[in-house]
Amino acid sequence: MGDRKPYPSDVTDAQWALIGPFLWAWRARRVSVSGHQGDYDLREIVNAIFYQNRTGCQWAYLPHDLPPKSATYYYFALWRDDGTDQAIHDLLRCQAREKAGRTEDPTAVVLDSQSVRAANHVPAATTGKDVGKKVSGRKRGLAVDTLGLVIAVVVTAASVTDNAIGIRLLDKVVEHTPTVTQAFVDAGFKQDFALHGAVLGVDVEAVKRSDSRPGFVPVRKRWIVEQTYGTLMLHRRLVREYESRPESAVSRTLWASMAIIVRRLTGTSTPSWRHG
Repeated sequence: MGDRKPYPSDVTDAQWALIGPFLWAWRARRVSVSGHQGDYDLREIVNAIFYQNRTGCQWAYLPHDLPPKSATYYYFALWRDDGTDQAIHDLLRCQAREKAGRTEDPTAVVLDSQSVRAANHVPAATTGKDVGKKVSGRKRGLAVDTLGLVIAVVVTAASVTDNAIGIRLLDKVVEHTPTVTQAFVDAGFKQDFALHGAVLGVDVEAVKRSDSRPGFVPVRKRWIVEQTYGTLMLHRRLVREYESRPESAVSRTLWASMAIIVRRLTGTSTPSWRHG
């Protein structure tokens, strides 16, 4: 970080002690294969990704005292494509579960989707309209554990049904977290999804809203994933869909989740932009 004034989104020394070893190992493996040593401090690259995620700024508007767009995007895309972002996220999530007194991998997940409006430059071929919510853009599907930690992310056109998104999410959950045997969903997930879960060995339970109480009523289990969506929305880059590629949108969600997890692990917090 040198002598520059820190930003609220910068990783602390304690947070970097959690992320840094994974990226140092990644760089060591890459140098041994390519023989090329990058010129940029990986901590500053992470700071730039966190800054952009938190503020929602365009690539060209990254502050001059952070690595430039060319370097930041290079690493962002590289870690997206080789799965480094997913690997670091999952290892940090395991640490957060262990700190909470849980096993590394969960046995139950909660699934839901969120429709997000797309910016005008996002390719029409990767977007659609959620007719029910009257939103044109993309859907972000999440599977979270009972602590609200992200297990799987799927990003599709908003026109894709919750059922189809749920099937893709469950496939990812079972592939990477085979310990899961229970999934809680809302009524938007139909019988086809439940049958797919049965094939995968996952019992699907639809958690219905209360019809007897008016207004907003938090529903046990379902509220967990809604709370995760709300926390992720503190990262302005996720409030609207800006990414040209759905894969980049998935990576953005993982980086936002990582920022939340390292704060959990170190007992630190970042001021909410809502009070700025």
